Amino acid sequence: MKIRSFKLERYFARYEFSAKHIMSASDCESMTVAELMALGGDETMEAWKDLRLNYTEPKGHPDLLAGIADRYDGIGPENLITLVPEEGIFLAMNALLEQGDHVIALSPIYQSLLEIPRSIGCTVSEWPIVLEENRWKLDLKRLESLFKPETKLLVVNFPHNPTGFQPTKEEFRRILSLAEERGIWVFSDEMYRGLEPTAGLRLPSAAEIYPKAVSLSGLSKSYGLPGLRMGWLACTDHDLMEKVTCLRDYTTICGSAPSELLSIMALRCADDLMERCRKIVAENGVTAAEFFGKHEDLFRWIPPMAGSIGFPVLNGDFPAEDFFTHVVEKKSLMVLPGSVFGVDENHFRIGLGRKDFSKCCEILEEYLRERG
Repeated sequence: MKIRSFKLERYFARYEFSAKHIMSASDCESMTVAELMALGGDETMEAWKDLRLNYTEPKGHPDLLAGIADRYDGIGPENLITLVPEEGIFLAMNALLEQGDHVIALSPIYQSLLEIPRSIGCTVSEWPIVLEENRWKLDLKRLESLFKPETKLLVVNFPHNPTGFQPTKEEFRRILSLAEERGIWVFSDEMYRGLEPTAGLRLPSAAEIYPKAVSLSGLSKSYGLPGLRMGWLACTDHDLMEKVTCLRDYTTICGSAPSELLSIMALRCADDLMERCRKIVAENGVTAAEFFGKHEDLFRWIPPMAGSIGFPVLNGDFPAEDFFTHVVEKKSLMVLPGSVFGVDENHFRIGLGRKDFSKCCEILEEYLRERG
């Protein structure tokens, strides 16, 4: 297996734990183990004390699978496997694809959704989200033109990382219909599902409505619990899930017992956790609009439709990567340039899920004043 360096993760590795402030985090504000346990009461505290650090079941603890299934319509525990989210991408792609297959992937997108198919020997056509009149849009006719006889998989991600775009329910169903008409698999990255401003904007999970869809989700983004490293795949195709389970014997084999128990606790108060995250995102969205509105000469703000991130533009010819490298070196404020997503335009990603977002805006404001 030969695979290119992961630009986004290498950028985070360089600055995430050395910079004092992170303006581009994709996750929402985390909490302590004590805070999570307090939501579950005395019963969960006793369960934690009595936990044995044994190996766990390959697909996940039965109570964990049941808790995840409760978050879906028509998806049972038998349609799920728990794993680390990035592992889910790796295993699903290797279960689905072979050398010579053709893959269509939304663009820009999290790099592993492109690079893992390429490492398998697939050709990948990128389906770009386009910016028109300060709104991100999909070109469904462009998607139709990308299909080939050898197309095996369509990769989508909604709410979208990094733009914050969300299609309508009608658009989403049309995308799945185009795949279904051709018998093509769909990999649907749904890590930000649940971070819509209103419940009415939430899309169904692809796995709920299309038998050849694999949905990826987890606790990192919408629940604010990235340290648990808990994710899952949902799919109603038994044969594919069996392939993924067998491939996992060569990666992590099974999950972490402490992580599984804490995840069970989290899912019992899932609605409260997600509402907490949505509130933080909404408040920071107002702050972002105010900040970028004050600096329209320097930045172009494109309000995200859903999720915890946005993808504004640095105006002018000065490269965003150089600009924000200077910012992190001078002010210890990390901002992610769009170049790590392979975007030529001067975009950069911001995260709206952390409580210190207003402080990040203050630091960037201070930097701008100092630079005149």
